[in-house]
Amino acid sequence: MYESKRLGYLFVLPFILGILSFNLFPFVASFALSFTDYPLIGSPTYTGLENYQEMFFDDELFWQSLFVTVAFTFVVVPLRLVVALFMAQVLNFKLRGINFFRAAYYMPTILGGSIAISILWQYLFQTHGLVNLILSVVGIEPIQWLASEHYAIWTIVLLNVWQFGAAMVIFLAALQGVPVSLYEAAEVDGASMWRKFWNVTVPLITPVIFFNMIMQIVNCFQEFNAPYMITNGGPMYSTYVMAMYIYEEAFEYFNMGYASALSWVLFLVIVLLAGLLFWSSSYWVFYSGEKERTK
Repeated sequence: MYESKRLGYLFVLPFILGILSFNLFPFVASFALSFTDYPLIGSPTYTGLENYQEMFFDDELFWQSLFVTVAFTFVVVPLRLVVALFMAQVLNFKLRGINFFRAAYYMPTILGGSIAISILWQYLFQTHGLVNLILSVVGIEPIQWLASEHYAIWTIVLLNVWQFGAAMVIFLAALQGVPVSLYEAAEVDGASMWRKFWNVTVPLITPVIFFNMIMQIVNCFQEFNAPYMITNGGPMYSTYVMAMYIYEEAFEYFNMGYASALSWVLFLVIVLLAGLLFWSSSYWVFYSGEKERTK
């Protein structure tokens, strides 16, 4: 018995070492460095709360990047969830070759975050790119997608909404778990397709909606590749998300202490939003057997 336990610990040891080395240690170290002036090459110098004071009271770029990140998240998350749920509903039908379409619609999630797709997206939305070429067919003048501060963010939003596959797969699994008897009972009562979806499907999958919402918020707040590769944060910092600001402070200006402080503020914003969602979940998330437990 003792030998089997020791063998089990041996198998999980690489995972534990990886967590300690690449997750826990950087997490704690970044918190300590956020109170220092650390030029990356050299020794950190303790400065107290100076990084946070500068961030909140003197750094306009921090507020700009935070605003862009929050606005980007609040636009992308609802759109991605709606598209993912709609496609999961469509792909839930029993049709010939449906597995091919499920795989095809999941592919953007695998490819969408790559550098190659970001470069392709940049070519698509150039002044003489494919998107403007299609618009010119219907008589619309070319739009400066990447050069306009009003349109650039929407190219990033569109790329992120296109990557709905992960949420779609989770929604699909939830839809397949809804009892068919409930739909049959709703049909007997004369419920329409929309009424069945809204009154039967949605309440039963609210835990999955909640889970997907949390995951998508965390992912969107950490978005980096698309803004960096497609627009490089421009024009006029209209796509300058916080992940880009942290990266530039850390690895272009070698201001690791300030970058660590930015990282912790971003982390606390995510925690705050997640906390608000968990608090609100008691009003709109319904778990099976909930009524029985409360009786």
